Amino acid sequence: LKVLIIISALLVASCTHQPREPMQTASYVDINKFMGDWHVLANIPTFPERGAINPIERYALNKDGTVDTTFSFISPKNGTEKVLKATGFVQADASNAVWGMQFIWPIKADYRVVYLDPEYQTTIIGREKRDYLWIMSRDPNLPRETLEMLVDMAVRLGYDRGSIQFPERREGFLATG
Repeated sequence: LKVLIIISALLVASCTHQPREPMQTASYVDINKFMGDWHVLANIPTFPERGAINPIERYALNKDGTVDTTFSFISPKNGTEKVLKATGFVQADASNAVWGMQFIWPIKADYRVVYLDPEYQTTIIGREKRDYLWIMSRDPNLPRETLEMLVDMAVRLGYDRGSIQFPERREGFLATG
C-alpha cells in the first residue's frame, strides 16, 4: 500500500507544472517587411535541425496570406544541403505576431514572433511551451554583444540558457534553399 501511495503521489506531482505567464509577442509585425532570409544564430532546435550548419529560414508571402517557409541548412552528417518546408498561417489579429506553422496537415504548431527590432534586422521566435527557440538575424555575422543581448531576452521570456545552442557557421558555405 505504501508503494502504491508513493507511486500515485509521484504521478500527481509529475502532472503538475509551474504556471507561466503567457508569452508576450512583438506588438506588431509588418508581414511584408518580415519576409526574406533570416540566419539562425542561436536556438533550441527541433529534432531535424540538431547540428545544422549555416541554418537559414526563408519566408515568402503567398497571395492567400499564408507564408511559404523554407528552412535550409548543411547536414553535419554528410555535408549535403537539407531543406524543410512548412506553411505559416498568420493569426487574424492586430499584431500578426502569432502564427500556426504547418509541417504536416492538419497540425499547426505554435509559432510566435516574441521580439522584432524596429529595423527588422533581428528577431526571436518562440513558442508558448518554451520548448523551441530561434534567434535570427538578417546578417550572419551579428556582433557577439548583440547576440548575447538577444539570448538574455530569451532567458527573461522563460527559456533555459543551458538549452540554447549556437549552430556552426562556415564562411563561404551557405545553404541556398
